[in-house]
Amino acid sequence: MQENLHHAADEAVGLLRELIARPSHSRSEEATAGLLFDFLAERGAAPERLHNNVWARAEGFDPARPTLLLNSHHDTVRPAGGYTRDPYTPTVEGDRLYGLGSNDAGASVVCLTETFLAWRQRPLPFNLVLALSAEEECMGEHGMRALLPALGRIDMALVGEPTRMQAAVGERGLVVLDCTARGRSGHAARGEGVNALYIALDDIVRLRTLRFERCSELLGPVGIAVTQIEAGTQHNVIPDRCRFVVDVRTTDAYTNEETVELLRRELRSEAVPRSTRVRASALAAEHPLCRAARAAGCTTFVSPTTSDMALMPFPSLKMGPGDSARSHTADEYVRLPELEAGITGYDTFIEALRREAEHLG
Repeated sequence: MQENLHHAADEAVGLLRELIARPSHSRSEEATAGLLFDFLAERGAAPERLHNNVWARAEGFDPARPTLLLNSHHDTVRPAGGYTRDPYTPTVEGDRLYGLGSNDAGASVVCLTETFLAWRQRPLPFNLVLALSAEEECMGEHGMRALLPALGRIDMALVGEPTRMQAAVGERGLVVLDCTARGRSGHAARGEGVNALYIALDDIVRLRTLRFERCSELLGPVGIAVTQIEAGTQHNVIPDRCRFVVDVRTTDAYTNEETVELLRRELRSEAVPRSTRVRASALAAEHPLCRAARAAGCTTFVSPTTSDMALMPFPSLKMGPGDSARSHTADEYVRLPELEAGITGYDTFIEALRREAEHLG
């Protein structure tokens, strides 16, 4: 057993080094998609590909059984300023493997891939589907949004992101509102016109004190922050238009669409959402995923960051090797022991979920 773990960890390190060496910025992941497809094909996993998403089903897939999705993303952001190393040259120093995407989320990609290969021929009371997705960092139209319809029915998901192998059971959603207050221009000295800036300020004060009736048991209240404002063309002209931006962190207490409508009722300004697709995720404490995480010794928490969980209309849990604090930073790295711990942790989780599923019948 220990020999198998060391082999899987060594293979994961080798695959991660190859991923780092292939630039895979969001919407340009062709090279890493090809690498992952070939890696799975060489091991008999019969992968499929849609755009730059790669996925495979475990053997003995039975539509009558529930399906667990194992998902992580192989795209990266562009390198942050301040790199002291070539971000595309995998470098090992001590117990650290440096390179862009090593932590977010290459470590999860390779550990989930090894987990899938280890379990894909073993009997389970649920189906396994591995999906290594593209465009997660930009939530693009050719990433998980395109892949989900191709996968068929999914009942639950384990999403690989750097969480130090602790279990994120919730994420807030996000709606960005572009707001416009409209007034009437006039000469400032004559006190003419209707000041759009004052209308906006009244709305901003309202947003600072607004409390929604329902509060999520897991995620808490909806969060509202005004983050940008712009008005006026010159000092002696009453502005007839004021634009401001509102960052809204949504919860499972309301849909994103309901949240937008509730806010619109409170404002004089026009409020237009940029998108409503980044939805909150909240996993019930007694869901098998959550029970399996606790049985595997994981601490549960609410994640401050978003992931492809926001696009999944089914229960999901986020967990993976690495540390979110390293994501999108210069000289990104993952510790080599974290990869072995990731493979072990995922294996323990799958075994715990198997016992939960059998217990529930």
